[in-house]
Amino acid sequence: MLSPHEFATLLLVQEAPHQVDMEREELERQLVQLESLASGRQQWRLTESGDCTIKAFKRFS
Repeated sequence: MLSPHEFATLLLVQEAPHQVDMEREELERQLVQLESLASGRQQWRLTESGDCTIKAFKRFS
């Protein structure tokens, strides 16, 4: 079960990955992963499991 804070972090990764602090502890559940950009920077993105979690929550809310 995700805490409200963890779920909010998933939404932030989905909507504004460039604004996520790379050190966030909430990102340890294999729902997100670091993506290497062509610029050499890295940013968080949802994994397939993370995306499914968001979609399931939206269906039931």
